[in-house]
Amino acid sequence: MMLNYVLRKCYLLIFVTLGVTIFAFSLNYLFPGDVLSNMTGNLNISPELRQILSEEYRLDQNVIFQYFAYIHRITNGDWGVSFINDTSIFNQVFHALPATIELAVYALLYSFIVALPLGILASDSNRPWLDKPILALSLIGFSMPIFWLALIMILIFSINLGWFPVSGRLSLIYDIPVTTGFMLVDIWISELPYKMEAMLDALKHLIMPTFVLAAYPTTVLIRTTRQSMQNVLDTSYVKAAKAKGLSNFQVLKRHALRNGLLPVIQMLGIHFGTLITLAMVTEVIFSWPGIGLWLVDAIHQRDYPAIQGGLMVMSGMVFVATIIFDVIYMIFDPLARRHGHGKI
Repeated sequence: MMLNYVLRKCYLLIFVTLGVTIFAFSLNYLFPGDVLSNMTGNLNISPELRQILSEEYRLDQNVIFQYFAYIHRITNGDWGVSFINDTSIFNQVFHALPATIELAVYALLYSFIVALPLGILASDSNRPWLDKPILALSLIGFSMPIFWLALIMILIFSINLGWFPVSGRLSLIYDIPVTTGFMLVDIWISELPYKMEAMLDALKHLIMPTFVLAAYPTTVLIRTTRQSMQNVLDTSYVKAAKAKGLSNFQVLKRHALRNGLLPVIQMLGIHFGTLITLAMVTEVIFSWPGIGLWLVDAIHQRDYPAIQGGLMVMSGMVFVATIIFDVIYMIFDPLARRHGHGKI
């Protein structure tokens, strides 16, 4: 049943990928300028080269053949070149992607670590005085614009106190060889004599962007965890467990926690797209060299091949993450496995 569900999700992934690639391909015609320039990224095409590229890109045939030629190129890593710096879009995208994944993963981990205990405490009927302060805190975090929060943190912790750097992933005095693209991992596996100093510096660069990006999912998870735990703690089997003499910790550990956290996993999958959008804002404010900052620069400079590449990668990230959260949800919830069997 589980394998069947994963296969169905993979089929859905194929259809979504098809839709995204059709939209990205259509942008070649929707963007202003020459279609061949939009496809290749080459602005100055000589007549001889135009003839060669037109045959290669099937511009002398109908749009369906052009689309299949486009699919063939992007599957072979030919995503065109940038209008701005004349370098490969494919290389630029996968050079910037690890920084965004790193930031998003740390923000999610932070949200889990902070939101779950607060949500559980807010649902505890034995400590009703904790409920309203935690809910008020989550409401403030939810209502606060992310760019405003980022600017306030920069003003206080960077400019006034000087605790954390304003921008970037690492100070320029450290030269870390790129192995995986994930800064902390690359520092950890390096054999440099200043490895610990570089690690501390990278953590300082990471703290403020992670906190700002995690503000929204943390507040959502607090409220979801609180509501879910209240529902679970009000069920008959939990009351029966308490009547048997189990302590609150035993009830929580053995009966309530697993069922109470299922909606949290589902909520993460739903809001992952919002997290990626907020990551773009965070990267711009903190000059974090991820794909969000790279894509915003491409939009400002009207770099059409780069916009198409960024669109496909961002869409793919959101959909793959949604599938991963759905599969995790299915693993922990047998009822969802049964209900999800007959649908995509």
